[in-house]
Amino acid sequence: MIVIGIDGMDYALSRKLIDEGRLPNLARLEKMGGFQALGTSVPPQSPVAWSNFITGLDSGGHGIYDFIHRNPETMDPYLSTSKSIEPSRTLKFGKWDIPLSGGGMELLRHGTPFWEVLEGHGIPTTIIRMPANFPPSGSAYRELSGMGTPDVLGTPGYYSFYTTMPERITANTEALIERVRVRDGIVEAELFGPPNPLLIESEDLKAPFTVYVDDEYLVAKIVVGQEEFILQQGEWSEWVPVEFEMIPYVESIDAIARFFLKEIRPEFELYVSPINLDPVAPLMPISTPVGYATELAEATGRFYTQGMPEDTNALNEGVFNNADFMTQVAMVHTEIRNQFDYVLNEFRGGFLFYYFGNLDQVSHMMWRAMDPEHPGHDPIADAPYANAVIDRYVDVDELIGETLGKLPENTTLVVMSDHGFTSWRRAMNLNTWLLENGYITLMNPRRVTGISYFGNVDWESTEAYAVGLNGVYINLRGREANGSVMPSDQDTLSAEIAEKLLSFIDPITGEQAVTKVYHRDEVFADGGYLDIGPDLIVGFAKGVRGSNESALGEFSTEIIFDNDHPWSGDHLMDHETVPGVLFSSRPLQRVVTSLQNLAGVLLAEFGIEGFPPAPQPADTQ
Repeated sequence: MIVIGIDGMDYALSRKLIDEGRLPNLARLEKMGGFQALGTSVPPQSPVAWSNFITGLDSGGHGIYDFIHRNPETMDPYLSTSKSIEPSRTLKFGKWDIPLSGGGMELLRHGTPFWEVLEGHGIPTTIIRMPANFPPSGSAYRELSGMGTPDVLGTPGYYSFYTTMPERITANTEALIERVRVRDGIVEAELFGPPNPLLIESEDLKAPFTVYVDDEYLVAKIVVGQEEFILQQGEWSEWVPVEFEMIPYVESIDAIARFFLKEIRPEFELYVSPINLDPVAPLMPISTPVGYATELAEATGRFYTQGMPEDTNALNEGVFNNADFMTQVAMVHTEIRNQFDYVLNEFRGGFLFYYFGNLDQVSHMMWRAMDPEHPGHDPIADAPYANAVIDRYVDVDELIGETLGKLPENTTLVVMSDHGFTSWRRAMNLNTWLLENGYITLMNPRRVTGISYFGNVDWESTEAYAVGLNGVYINLRGREANGSVMPSDQDTLSAEIAEKLLSFIDPITGEQAVTKVYHRDEVFADGGYLDIGPDLIVGFAKGVRGSNESALGEFSTEIIFDNDHPWSGDHLMDHETVPGVLFSSRPLQRVVTSLQNLAGVLLAEFGIEGFPPAPQPADTQ
């Protein structure tokens, strides 16, 4: 069996394009086996949805509720899917702190992945870029991690931008915006790596580079360590190896980056991709076996190892224009397609899963181009990209056609997605709503905005708060660090907040901003991880999404406002409005009711019953 996962492929749009004759290979697949809407997760966030698929459990069983969770004891936010573990023993010597044992990364998704069950029945599995699977589970024959894999700094992937005019970038960004000067045709700068883990007093690792500029011919030579290459204005480099020295001549970190010489004059502008783990010698585990990433790199070339490689931040923050972004998207797609061809040619039976995230990321950034009613729609600038999203569906269709042509005999092809998509026109700040409805109290009521992560919140007088993109937490005494709500009042307060959210009307559209509010204990089974999640899951109306500020514990001047950013399509809404897709090359023996029971249905095709397995005692502690 071969399963192709297409992140963000929408049922309604797929149906429309098939009916119009624009997706002939998917139409053929529908006739061979079937096509249906695939119910997504609550909430319809990718790490949640893919974890539902992987484990056959909901969030109460696998413990993933959002991209972002919070530690109630400290109130600090953290990435939901993995965490780093400090070395248990170190040797201090002068200024050095040498790890002797322990340390590494831990996957926070619980439950039994379906491929572990397949392997237990003697069926070899290859799992490529499965989201919420970093570090790799280690239970598949071959794995390459995907969404959730960080860059070499341990972040989701932040670019660097070297420019003589940094004032041009006005967005609030986590990226490095570095002012440089061109002196006698030379730019001297540094790439920034992670903190040196071997120093007692940690310092960021750096790798210097030099740019020799020819502003007459609009070309530059760039020197990074032992690497030299020439770029014309508007040209991208190939992958460039980067070495960060931890102990000079003794120990270093290998990484890779791509350079984009955006402009030489009138201003110098050089974009550098997030510093990726080098798949030839990865700093962190990204594959099973460890050498499989190296095998892929040697077969098809170095590649983006960060989980979401399309640089949506660069476009959202004005470093990229539409053309820059679509060029980078095409480069990523070429890498992933080339690897797919290699993996497919190596397939000798068993089970293969391969993930494509390209359609999802383009849908996020380019939906406005085909939605004239979107607040961020620019009829002139967006006109060349009106079909950018549709073209990705055509790409998927061509991929399916080629795969069907190579499909081994007696092999079932399944195409599925984790959720659908729609326009994101209005942004709602849940924390501002909670503030204006009296559930949050500020220490200084005159300072509402401009303070990061609840920095002005009076916790002892606050009853509820929002973290992440769909969650509201009760500030519960005995659970939160400064909880104010008695456990006996929790249910009443939750019901009150839910009722008020459902009655909130967007003053511009005159419609509900929220169409569903789920109580955690009612919508999720108790698989041992209920306490991790929010008390309330907010299902926004179609076209409305939680604001970025709210997700990170910040406030806005308005509760709900236009989303005029390039990030214009989304799915973090009422899950019933954004179903995904399911195609198969032959009728499946059992009915698929949602993403959560899909893996069990696929295992039944192999004659394997009883998935998901009953949780073991260790899973529920």
